[in-house]
Amino acid sequence: MTTSPDGKSLGLAACTAIVVGNMVGSGFYLSPAAVAPYGNLAILVWIIMGAGAICLGLTFARLASLVPAVGGPYAYTRLAYGDFAGFLIAWGYWISIWTSLPVIAIAFTGVLIDLVPALGNRLAATVLTLGVIWAIVLVNLRGVHAAGLFAQVTTYAKLLPFGAVAIIGLLYIDTSHFAEFNPSDQPILQSIAALAPLTMFAYLGLESATVPAGDVQNAERTIPRSTVLGISIAATLYVLGTIVVMGVLPREQLVHSVAPFSEAAGVMWGRGGALAISIAVVVSSIGALNGWTLLMGQVPMAAARDGLFPPLFARLSSRGVPAIGMVVSACFATLLVLVQAMGGEGFAAVYRLMVGLSTMTAVVPYAFCSLASGLVAARVRGGRMPRVSPIELIAFIFAMFTLYGSGAEPVLYGLVLLMLGIPVYVWQRRNGAAASAELPETTPGAITRPAVPS
Repeated sequence: MTTSPDGKSLGLAACTAIVVGNMVGSGFYLSPAAVAPYGNLAILVWIIMGAGAICLGLTFARLASLVPAVGGPYAYTRLAYGDFAGFLIAWGYWISIWTSLPVIAIAFTGVLIDLVPALGNRLAATVLTLGVIWAIVLVNLRGVHAAGLFAQVTTYAKLLPFGAVAIIGLLYIDTSHFAEFNPSDQPILQSIAALAPLTMFAYLGLESATVPAGDVQNAERTIPRSTVLGISIAATLYVLGTIVVMGVLPREQLVHSVAPFSEAAGVMWGRGGALAISIAVVVSSIGALNGWTLLMGQVPMAAARDGLFPPLFARLSSRGVPAIGMVVSACFATLLVLVQAMGGEGFAAVYRLMVGLSTMTAVVPYAFCSLASGLVAARVRGGRMPRVSPIELIAFIFAMFTLYGSGAEPVLYGLVLLMLGIPVYVWQRRNGAAASAELPETTPGAITRPAVPS
């Protein structure tokens, strides 16, 4: 990966790797077991959610071509709806990022314990989970170039084995496993609603290339292309992978599996195949952690630059990294890991809650951004606001239906966390008015960076 003359180090390959790397994580390789009770309907929902994700991706691609500004969903929401909406989206999106880290890291630890049972005690598992989070933080503190290169290596390393399962595995499926369309005994609409957040968690990160826009080469072209390409790769992998795992493992076994892809590979290719997939899951988790860690410093940095977050989040290290935001975010993720480690019988419940919170707080920005492009276009180009396109309307309905399916508890806790941000917003407005919600440098498509490295 080369750095362009203007100092920007993320090209098409790196941005696509970040998108795929952030999406293809624990939500993918744990999902076949989670969706197994719904039978063939789960495959249909994967396809539906993939289409919805592509609509969202096209919406983000249009926004990125209009305003390739640092902050992604936050930057678009603020420009379209104003400071307060922008702050809430930045706050919620930031929460969704650091609540995702423990989910991915815990999945990483679970697979590693399966490979090395001696690590199975609670203390060792907690140390391992925290160790991988902070190791990835240290990689990202070395700079965006290092993080982007790391994303490419881990993404390509995991696509090969998962791709082998998804494609070659089609030769091993037992068609009798697909006899029941919806064995859950729930009405189809209710089943689809229940499946929506389970599958949506695997699509979180579809907007990843828009967030570090200030470090992207030729952002107006690179971000849209990498977003659509990354979503298409991930969606294909999800659908084919789910078909293979459901076709190889009986549903009764799959429902209780903690490593469905490894078990399916074991059935097809023996212990060596299972070991290879387990290693791929470890690599996949590391790659996803890397991608989300890259983003979790960028979002508060963009908001702080506009006066909506405390100014310390906008300060850059000598390597051009928003180190303070990254470290503070990692501390919150650490707290969640410790809460879960002390949870005893509540281990699974805390894990599910973190998944729900992460999904809910990410989908809210998606809903805002899905209808923002018309407002943004009017601000950028002047004149009347264009009509909402069918793709944008589908993206909005997709986001709202996912919220509906998330259930009351994650939505309630997510709402509480969002409301806790309001005192921060009021404090910031009292101690210095936020910058006017205009295009960076008043030039369409311009990109701004925090002022001075610390």
